[in-house]
Amino acid sequence: MADPLTPGRRPVLITGGAGFIGANLADALAAEGRDVLVYDALLRPGVEANLAWLKQRHPARVSCVTADVRDAGSLSAAAGQASAVIHLAAQVAVTTSLADPVTDFAVNLGATLTLLEALRRRPGPAPLVFASTNKVYGDLADLDFRREGDAYVPADPGIRAHGIGENRPLDFHTPYGCSKGGADQYVLDYARSFGVPTCVLRMSCIYGPRQMGTEDQGWVAHFLIRALEGRPITVYGDGCQVRDVLDVADAVAAYRAALARIAAVQGRAYNLGGGPGNAVSLREVLGAIEGLVGRPLDLAFEDWRAGDQRYYVSDTRRAAADLGLGRPLPWRRGLERLAGWLAEDRGLRPGTRAATA
Repeated sequence: MADPLTPGRRPVLITGGAGFIGANLADALAAEGRDVLVYDALLRPGVEANLAWLKQRHPARVSCVTADVRDAGSLSAAAGQASAVIHLAAQVAVTTSLADPVTDFAVNLGATLTLLEALRRRPGPAPLVFASTNKVYGDLADLDFRREGDAYVPADPGIRAHGIGENRPLDFHTPYGCSKGGADQYVLDYARSFGVPTCVLRMSCIYGPRQMGTEDQGWVAHFLIRALEGRPITVYGDGCQVRDVLDVADAVAAYRAALARIAAVQGRAYNLGGGPGNAVSLREVLGAIEGLVGRPLDLAFEDWRAGDQRYYVSDTRRAAADLGLGRPLPWRRGLERLAGWLAEDRGLRPGTRAATA
């Protein structure tokens, strides 16, 4: 059921708008005076609190449709009244896609096509910015890596200096990679074939306040939550896999820039991550978390998971140039910021243990 919108004002539609990135983005847009329509099924733990936070902060700017993106009627109706769309809603876990590929397809690819068709049928198509993933590049198994200390590094000096660029061939692995990769390509093709102004952001590891990470998604927050609560942490693989982490405020700036510059960037895909300056291994992050909580972490190691990359770092030069992005927040400062928010949100402080039954 939809909350009433102010007549005559077209909102920015954010699918998955009560989620971690969506809530931060909705907050930023509403703060600058934009109306925001949050479209969310409210299925993930913590998202209702995010929505309540948004409504408390922006009661006149934020409204909500509580519906699944597989509900074609509701999704099309929301798209029909939007001034722009940021499509974040997704099935986000590789493990879930392996257990239920049909649902993964329907949420990630089917719903995206529904949204694109709704925009195409409008007299003047509204712009759409799509949240894609670095998984469109596959597991990068053709590249040579070597282990240096607690991190894998690429043998190719160009990749080591700059990361993986948008010219990297697409290589979809796992049902999740296929559904997100297929949606990524549909979004780009609707700009070519139908003139719908679209842009794709292929995200690496985004972290920050309002993230309730789980073992399957949002690993930085998940590790911090487990550490603050004094609970064991399971690491899949050897922990030397490297990712370029990006604070959510920097991700929000990229989405806002893509919307603002859509006429110039439509039909293009950009890698969005922390880049080489924020490339860090899981073991390095765990070491920093140990310092923040003031005690050794309880770690266990399990086998590698399907589709996991030994190394992924975004080459962000094209995004920085075309979107006018600044230098991202250094990962240690972002980690401290997230630890402080999680500690306050959960009534814990670094160095204290959660009560156990």
